[in-house]
Amino acid sequence: MACGCGGANAGQGGCGGHQPAVEVPAQTPAVREVLPEPAVEAAPAAGPELIASSEQEWPRVRVNGVAIAPEAIAQELQYHPADSRDEAVYLATQALVVRELLQQRIGELGLLVRPEAGESEEEAATRCLIEQEVQLPLADDVACRQFYYSNSQRFRSAPLVAARHILLACPADDADARGETRELALGLLEELLQAPQRFAELARQHSACPSKEQGGALGQISKGQTVPEFERQLFRLPAGLCPQPLESRYGFHLVTVDQRIEGEQLPYEAVATAIRNELNQRVWQIGVAQYIKGLIGAADIEGIHLQGADSPLLQ
Repeated sequence: MACGCGGANAGQGGCGGHQPAVEVPAQTPAVREVLPEPAVEAAPAAGPELIASSEQEWPRVRVNGVAIAPEAIAQELQYHPADSRDEAVYLATQALVVRELLQQRIGELGLLVRPEAGESEEEAATRCLIEQEVQLPLADDVACRQFYYSNSQRFRSAPLVAARHILLACPADDADARGETRELALGLLEELLQAPQRFAELARQHSACPSKEQGGALGQISKGQTVPEFERQLFRLPAGLCPQPLESRYGFHLVTVDQRIEGEQLPYEAVATAIRNELNQRVWQIGVAQYIKGLIGAADIEGIHLQGADSPLLQ
């Protein structure tokens, strides 16, 4: 029987090399903290309106004289959910334009690459193209330390809570049952307030969670081990019996917090490698975005409006 708090182990900590390959076709993501504009932008409302006003079912798009086949757009459509068909068509066409530009540049350079494990030939060639043409500055220790001190709350060990609970289960969509179960929970809570030493006894009698066999003990719980709505409430509780039932999708929980272990600040040395990797990845994303904008700016593209750059942007 699954535990009511959404975890997996009753009584044992809760119930309950190369840069990444460029995904083509897809919009290259930008990093908001460093460059808030997307890799390939449409002129405001112009793209979808252009396609929507066309007399053809599919847009007629050419990239340096090479036509984007309607069949390719139709197949690509599934990867670009949007609020309207016109918008989805625009996004799909945009992705195919970027893909065609990359393939044309690979052809110009005559790149021949042996794919690595799990790569297609196209993915390998695109990776090689980016490695060869996008020169990226790497994060130094000064930048990493500055990021660490500016985001210190991110670099703390996870807090732990040792708790016990009694789950009074009821369906999430049955309002009448919810009301009745809450009244039952309040009655049991009154008993516990008068005699907290009876928690294990009442858990074995009433709890719908397998943890009842351990007197309701959930062990030490860290964030992410239980369902979110239960976790949000649990980690705000002080030690002792919670004076009100906690509600989750599974029902109502009577909770006693036996111990809280607050998270501690991790030293810079423990997270320096992770910070450096994150900052380098952000720079890589920005560099690829700008590189694609440069290809767009230098290309002859008909039938769709994309924002490009006439000169390299990455300094």
